[in-house]
Amino acid sequence: MKNKGKLIVFTAPSGAGKTTIVKHLLKVDPRLSFSVSATTRDRRGGETHAVDYYFMTVKEFEKEIGRDGFVEWEEVYPGQYYGTLKSEIVRIWNRGLHILFDIDVRGALNIKRRFGKDCLTVFVKPPSLEIHLNRLKSRNTESEESLHNRIKKIQKEMDYEAFFDQTLINDVLELALANAEEIVADFIASF
Repeated sequence: MKNKGKLIVFTAPSGAGKTTIVKHLLKVDPRLSFSVSATTRDRRGGETHAVDYYFMTVKEFEKEIGRDGFVEWEEVYPGQYYGTLKSEIVRIWNRGLHILFDIDVRGALNIKRRFGKDCLTVFVKPPSLEIHLNRLKSRNTESEESLHNRIKKIQKEMDYEAFFDQTLINDVLELALANAEEIVADFIASF
């Protein structure tokens, strides 16, 4: 796959605000396009196929793995896959745009390994673990069991911060958004 643009990956444990930051960047920077991930998880209320995610069955996802159709993928929870389709990267580069990702920690590291200096990874971090957990609980989008699994995962993912190119602390949202704009602009300018 020939590289035609930059890749900018925002990652964070669930509830740290990466999705809010990514949505903001997409509104203010027309050079960016969102990479829609594929998943086997159930669709949540208001989510649209091919906009929020490419929703796939486990069988479809595993078939795509067998065809080497992913840039990166992983089984995040038993029977619940997430990944970035190669066709999604090609789709965006064919439009002459840089790719903006909103993915989990391990997926971000896998994309960085694959694309090296053409990829910027940004770890979004809440001001404290307590605030982080409160944000996640306030979403009310998960069952008690699912929330428990996410909390365990958050505690592990916080240890990965040092592996990313930049850390963005999301304490005051307006400041975090401005900092994210500057980080992206500087990286694209180096292209």
